[in-house]
Amino acid sequence: MSDLTLDDTIFQHLKTTFSTISDRMEATRRSLRGADATVVGESQLIEDVQDFADEWGYGIKQLGKHTQGAVKMINTIGDTFDKLDLDLAESLKAKKKGK
Repeated sequence: MSDLTLDDTIFQHLKTTFSTISDRMEATRRSLRGADATVVGESQLIEDVQDFADEWGYGIKQLGKHTQGAVKMINTIGDTFDKLDLDLAESLKAKKKGK
């Protein structure tokens, strides 16, 4: 290995955090979708509550998609870093052999 280092726990922590966010967002979206707006009574208020739940449900779904995308990007960064680290180590070995 070369002197280039990056603690893998950073990537694991980020993946865990973003995965947790995605799971919580999905649970919230399901809760909003299942909310009974009729308990508020008045028909216009019921409609407003349902509209709110629909809009927030869509937004939460989009946030969940973005957090899943972030996890994929973190994986890509980690894989790329590992490859670069190995390439650097190999180039240092080759340079030492060439002396």
